[in-house]
Parts: sequence; structure tokens; C-alpha cells
Amino acid sequence: MQEKHPQWEWQWHQFYDDNQWLFTEWIKPNTLENFRDKEVLDCGCGGGQHINFVAPYAKHVTGVDFNALSAAKKYTSQLNNVTLIENDLAEMDLGNKFDIVYCIGVLHHTDDPTRTFKNIAKHAKPAGRVIVWVYSKEGNFLNWGVLELLKSLILLRLPRSINLIIAHILTSLVYIPVYTLYLLPLKFLPYFEYFQNWRTLTYKRNLLNVFDKMNAPQTIFISKDVITDWFPADQFTDVSITPYKGVSWRGSGTRKAS
Repeated sequence: MQEKHPQWEWQWHQFYDDNQWLFTEWIKPNTLENFRDKEVLDCGCGGGQHINFVAPYAKHVTGVDFNALSAAKKYTSQLNNVTLIENDLAEMDLGNKFDIVYCIGVLHHTDDPTRTFKNIAKHAKPAGRVIVWVYSKEGNFLNWGVLELLKSLILLRLPRSINLIIAHILTSLVYIPVYTLYLLPLKFLPYFEYFQNWRTLTYKRNLLNVFDKMNAPQTIFISKDVITDWFPADQFTDVSITPYKGVSWRGSGTRKAS
């Protein structure tokens, strides 16, 4: 059983991400239309924002979260085709199989991302689709080499309200290079692709990006080799593994019939 982390409940009561466009980017080449009339499992549903994108298409959505279920209940209460369950993604056995199992931005925060992936994938039906999005090891040195050290030494020891103030300051400061230096065609700069999104998203969404990275109690960055191993050819067909903005991986595949 993984340790419960109250940081997530606090975060998802402070923030609500209604940016459907970004979700559709993370699940590519899958689309929201692929969810139509499907039985869907959201693994690590957080505040329920992704459920709100998917539920209008799906037959039914089951959301599982170990730390922030109260926030998911708050933000999905208007939906009548949603069931919410508090459980550990690495240990759960829901006794049911789903047409689509997705896990967006969560596996890299678990104790053992590979073990957790294998457990959630077991919940997909034969011919069911498994979709994940994770932070990449590649292109993220400043996060895994610098920020994670600062978190362990300082940030995670501070009150979350103080970290939120720091996040506001950092977010504001990032706008300076993003709208000056990063407007030049200097593709060798770190996070060059990532900051293209920064100029598209609202300040509040960018603040969430910053605070989320500061608030996460642990982050394990996933290499291409690792995510590729999650979708072996003897278990999955129609596999797609693609980088996103140089800082993350999108992975999906269809479970083979046993």
C-alpha cells in the first residue's frame, strides 16, 4: 500500500483545470470521440477534471483516486454516469474490466510507476485501450536534477500556502524569458517546445503547472525505454509512443485478447 499524500487533496481543492485542449493533446492519437459509449476507468482522477471531459462521451466513467477523492466528488457531482472509488492504483482490484483505461499525469508520482502501470492495465478488457501520459526523463534535467533536490531540502518542508506564493512569483518571472528570448528561433534552449504551450495557456493554468511540480511529494521521470517496455508486443497491438513538447511521453496500446 502506498502512502497517502494530503498535498494532492489541498491542491485539487485550490485548482480546477478546465483546459480540455491540453487533455486532448496528452491522449493523442486517441480522441474524445473514441470514448463514446465506452466503459471508462480514470486512474488517479484528482479533482475530476478529466472525468468532466470524458463523461459526456462515455457510457460510464469510474474514477479512482487515493488522495483527492473529496475534490473529485465536488467537481463531478453534476454527472449521473460517474462512480468514484478511493483506492491505491498499485494495489486495486476493481473486479471489472473497461473499454478504456487512462492515467494522465499520475504514474510518475507513484512509488513504482512500472508496477502501477501493470496493475491498471489489467483492468482493460481484451481489445480495450490503455492510455497514459507521463513526465519524461529526457529533456527534464532542471526538474529531476535541480527542482527535486530543492523540494526535498526546502519546498516540501514549507506550508503549502507559502509554496503557492512562491509559485506565483516563479510563474510571473518565467513570462519574461518566454516573451523575449524564447520568441527567437533558438530551438536548442531548454524547454523551447514546452514554452510554446506556456504562451497558449492562461496564467492560472501556468501557475498550476509550476505549483504542481513544487507540491508533488515524489516524481519519478520516465525514460523512453521504460514506457516502451510497458507496451510489449505480446500484450498490446496498435501501440503509439510519442514525445510531447520535449518534456513528456504519450503512450497507448490495445490489449490483445488472451
